Amino acid sequence: MKECLFCKIVKGEIPSKKVYEDDSILAFYDINPAAPVHVLVIPKEHIESLAKLKEEQLALVGYLHGKIRKIAQDLNLEHGYRVVNNCGSDGGQEVGHLHFHLLGGRKMLWPPG
Repeated sequence: MKECLFCKIVKGEIPSKKVYEDDSILAFYDINPAAPVHVLVIPKEHIESLAKLKEEQLALVGYLHGKIRKIAQDLNLEHGYRVVNNCGSDGGQEVGHLHFHLLGGRKMLWPPG
């Protein structure tokens, strides 16, 4: 998708502060952090949202979550962290590319504010 912000980041057209990258996923720091540690983890393949995920893409999301666990360990989030996925406009999704927020570095409150 030519217009997708995250696809442009994957292609290197927009710079990012990378935390992790492999052939399938990219993790980078959010430019507007909501916590001391705020990393976005995305599949390199353009998938609009969790609601648009196809059966054959489920393994990719499982793989991505395994990497989130490893990234959290590497970032010393041993006291805990939160993983968030906003789905659709009513769910607060601002970029139409599947992504997960890894938030940590402070005590997370519930409900989130």
